[in-house]
Amino acid sequence: MNHASTLPPPPKAEQRPFSYERHGIRVEDPFAWLRDKDYPKVDDADVLAYLKAENAYFEAAMAPHKALTDTLFEEMKGRIKEDDASVPIKDGDWLYWSAFKEGTQYRDWYRKPVGGGADTLIFSENAEAEGKDYFRLGAFSVSPDGKRLATLVDDDGSERFKLVVRDLASGKDIETVTEVGIGNPVWTRDSKGLVFTEVNDQWRSYRARYHRVGDNPAKAVTLYEEKEDIAFSVGVDRSTDDSLIIIATGNNSSNEVRLVPADNPTAPQLLVRPRKADVQYEVDAAHGKLWILTNDKHVNFRIATADPRTPGEWTEVVAGSDRTYLRGITSHRDHLLITSRVDGLDQLVLRDYTSGREERVPFAEASYSAGFSGNPEYAPQSYRLGYSSMVTPATVYDYHPASKKLEVRKVQEIPSGYDPSLYVTERMMVTARDGAKVPVSILRRKDMKKDGTGKLFVYGYGAYGYAIPPSFSTSRLSLVDRGFAYAIAHIRGGDDLGYQWFLDGKLKKRANTFNDFVDVTRGLIDAGYAKPGRVAAQGGSAGGELMGAIVNQAPELYGAVVADVPFVDVLNTMLDDTLPLTPGEWTEWGNPISDAEAFKLLKSYSPYDNVTAQAYPPMLITGGLTDPRVTYWEPAKWTARLRATKTDDNLLLMKMNMGAGHGGKSGRWNSLFEVAEAYTFVLTQIGD
Repeated sequence: MNHASTLPPPPKAEQRPFSYERHGIRVEDPFAWLRDKDYPKVDDADVLAYLKAENAYFEAAMAPHKALTDTLFEEMKGRIKEDDASVPIKDGDWLYWSAFKEGTQYRDWYRKPVGGGADTLIFSENAEAEGKDYFRLGAFSVSPDGKRLATLVDDDGSERFKLVVRDLASGKDIETVTEVGIGNPVWTRDSKGLVFTEVNDQWRSYRARYHRVGDNPAKAVTLYEEKEDIAFSVGVDRSTDDSLIIIATGNNSSNEVRLVPADNPTAPQLLVRPRKADVQYEVDAAHGKLWILTNDKHVNFRIATADPRTPGEWTEVVAGSDRTYLRGITSHRDHLLITSRVDGLDQLVLRDYTSGREERVPFAEASYSAGFSGNPEYAPQSYRLGYSSMVTPATVYDYHPASKKLEVRKVQEIPSGYDPSLYVTERMMVTARDGAKVPVSILRRKDMKKDGTGKLFVYGYGAYGYAIPPSFSTSRLSLVDRGFAYAIAHIRGGDDLGYQWFLDGKLKKRANTFNDFVDVTRGLIDAGYAKPGRVAAQGGSAGGELMGAIVNQAPELYGAVVADVPFVDVLNTMLDDTLPLTPGEWTEWGNPISDAEAFKLLKSYSPYDNVTAQAYPPMLITGGLTDPRVTYWEPAKWTARLRATKTDDNLLLMKMNMGAGHGGKSGRWNSLFEVAEAYTFVLTQIGD
């Protein structure tokens, strides 16, 4: 499978002359026709014929390796406990949990009284997904009185969710509130109403509305609509003490927050502080105060308080720090929970309100991922958190402040067996070309020799300040057990080493992200993990853009590249303000419509616009026809241009999911099979 000579000729998309001029620069786009003019409806016969031809070519190329794909799938499935349940979470008078049954694709949701009683099934994803090609539960929220359930469901991958209210006593759905919901709905304190957000035709979350259960949903009250800035999106939440409903609007770099009473959402709104360029803040409430996390004075954020009567006057509680990156706060009754990162490692801290004393939840490993989760109550006796490392399976703990002890509630079971003593996780710093030290997390078998004879798999993302955690994955063991070292490159563009690490990989500094990944690859090769050409790379979405950039820059390093739903038609997408995400993305990439320098910069690295007549490594590209985040034509156009331009005969495959969106197929086994397909591609291209 190193060459495509045994296959029928690959599909060849027609080149139709098309060009445009911006800022005095002409851009040729011969595959622009692959964007259906009636999008989001896609029914152009030529477009569909090309996508189907690519899918047929993918199937033909993968067919001889079906046995390997099946083996990998069964192997990875064997590491997943089929009849698995989450640890119950106490919320008021009830314990809630979800569970998979053997053979099922989706979760079922249950509850029982805290004082004891029968388990009750309150929502079955499997039943709701019956007969559907795609199903995703986007939100699950029980009313404070425990009588009603609000769910958001997407059944086509378009991320336009149907908001439905169910009566839990009868199990019957009462009403559909909206067909275009998104985010998490918030119940009013009296359990009689919902505050929710909706998307417009451009898939922008543009307004927050209030619906009283039983009223006509069409007459829902609009509490806030973002009209000032098309780049801003609206979201809603509730304070931890349940006193306030929080309405936030913002983009990737700035925002503003409004507050309304949780028992009277139509009351006059309290604006905490007006929006200001490049200033972010989030708000919680406890003990009659607002608790605020903000970057207004330090790039790594600080914590402040405010009186609700004068919400814009902030008093500092925890100062910003060059070393400690403050990432999140939750104000429970007894402690302010602080999530931070020091030297790239997660820190979980409990802060006493009165004394200001802080205690850190202790973890022993040198590299790990940890976070608070599953703490809906204002005054819990203990705090739920999750933990894992690249060698330690996911573990759920309860931390008891009184005894300062971690109680293990659940350790991820691996039915087929897992011996952590066979593996080792390493953390190294690679010096990038500009002198920056880039962290890398590595998993390998202890018996793997670092003498250049091995194989290497490098994963990266590098955008939006999202750090890829060095956490546990059962799937990647299938690569590691076959001689690969698995590395996560913590490149700039993520916030792994602080918020500045994110800023140093966006806008005019975007090239740092791509250069870091290539330099990490070279650093790992120099350290003996593999030789050039024996390296596989993978990234998705903005990480797919990364894949497109690295194969343009250093194709000789890689023997296989997997680009999932790749954001590769960057220039054209950022020039189109009618697309769902474009206006909100200008703070990340730049606005090429109004800014000539941004236009030139995007054109200089946009993977689609920089495909050249050179040899490219074997590549697997995926897309989703209903994907609202990275539209289907981005991977399609890129594949078409690569086929028309590259000088090699290495295998190039594109798989377009015709009934799924950004996350690929739904259902745990369907999505796992797609991982098996990607790993089959990697293994057959890199070889032994």
